Amino acid sequence: MKVTFLGTGTSQGVPLIGCLCPVCKSLDARDKRLRSSILIQTEGKNLVIDTGPDFRQQMLRVEIPRLDGIMFTHSHKDHISGFDDIRAYNYIQKEHMEVYLEEDVMTAMRRDFFYMFEDFKYPGVPEANFHIIDENEFLIEEIKVIPIRVYHHKMPVLGFRIGNFTYITDANSILESEIEKIKGSEVVVLNALRRDSHISHFSLSEAMEMAKKINPAKAYFTHISHQLGIHKEVDLELPDNIKLAWDGLEIEL
Repeated sequence: MKVTFLGTGTSQGVPLIGCLCPVCKSLDARDKRLRSSILIQTEGKNLVIDTGPDFRQQMLRVEIPRLDGIMFTHSHKDHISGFDDIRAYNYIQKEHMEVYLEEDVMTAMRRDFFYMFEDFKYPGVPEANFHIIDENEFLIEEIKVIPIRVYHHKMPVLGFRIGNFTYITDANSILESEIEKIKGSEVVVLNALRRDSHISHFSLSEAMEMAKKINPAKAYFTHISHQLGIHKEVDLELPDNIKLAWDGLEIEL
């Protein structure tokens, strides 16, 4: 399995144009973060988790000519708003996109991309086969996916485990029963928004505590705001088995 971080940033704490904060002034490419998303390549399939507003740019950057499926964690705009750009894959692949999402995300899709669901569709609108999922395991062809229920304040969100890899974003609490589903993962990705506490995201210290509790061989932090600071300084504070992810980081499992 190969995992590529398409984006590790967030809309939270994004500065205004002309900002002179350390992150904006940084020349380190690891500080240039698009909205959080990830590409999983396994068993000959290319799967993406979340299509934020940077989706098109991200896929062009990694040069993935085929996309076999998309999974959604939740319905917030920074995780779904780039979905319209699947139309390029529709055109190239001559087939509908396979999409896996909860019922509430489906409701958001019908609202935000209403033109996909009209009786008389405009030529060229995105085409998808929607599969409603819940907390039960499901298959993408032969690939077993284990949903992980987490909470984004009071909002239920899904993380996903495939093999020895688990991806969780936009969480600030995980029930013990769900932590048990994650344990045994070789690599775990968690969100770490900033240093200060936040109503709906893990802070840096909270993400570190959760990583320690899960105890994977390696943990990476994503969904990073400008408020966390520059990559090289934050990374120095972390133990050897925990690192900040960055856009374009590739992991082989």
